[in-house]
Amino acid sequence: MSSQLKSENLSVIIRNKNEERWIGHAIQSVIDLVDRPEIIVIDNNSTDNSLNIVKNFMQDPLLNKKNSRNYTKVKIINIKDYTPGKSINLGVKNSKKDYILIMSAHCVLKKINIDSLKKKIKKYCGIFGNQNPIWNGKKITKRYIWSHFIEKEKENMFSNLENRYFFHNAISFFSRKTLKKKPFDEFIQGKEDRYWINQRVKEREKFLYDPSILVDHHYTVDGNTWKGIG
Repeated sequence: MSSQLKSENLSVIIRNKNEERWIGHAIQSVIDLVDRPEIIVIDNNSTDNSLNIVKNFMQDPLLNKKNSRNYTKVKIINIKDYTPGKSINLGVKNSKKDYILIMSAHCVLKKINIDSLKKKIKKYCGIFGNQNPIWNGKKITKRYIWSHFIEKEKENMFSNLENRYFFHNAISFFSRKTLKKKPFDEFIQGKEDRYWINQRVKEREKFLYDPSILVDHHYTVDGNTWKGIG
């Protein structure tokens, strides 16, 4: 278990569409490991109970901060005409911190070192982390797309499976300055992370796969990583 880290300069962007099963676990895992981050939930017209769950984590300004460790600053922003890239860009636009963590609503953060990532991001346009695929509570063998999530750090990871550079933003870290200057494509319907990173490599930038960042990635019927679209 990682210790809590002083990292108040972090905004966490979570995209939500009817994620009531996991989004509370996702947010709780972040505030367990990161000291009072700014959490930005970009909601795509959810009709379930997920937004009420999110609101349970909102910091009450009348509470003494020393006694409210399980709350943090949370913004909920509704998006129209959703695309994955547009939702991330909207989150970045509404962020206030210098560093951005993008995380899937059905991921649970297990391990992270923000101080280390802040040092590494000076060299890289983006950093993405390790994922354990979880199918209805069971860890499954890392085959197919999951085979990219190895235990060794890798610079500019190339995927023979996809025949392109591989980056996955279910758990990924950036400087806000980079994403403001070079936003994600807002028109494509999937794999916006791959298109973004391949463009960065064309511009001779470098990125990093860092397995010291770790999430459990839980199966959902609508999860794009599980469907393999794009």
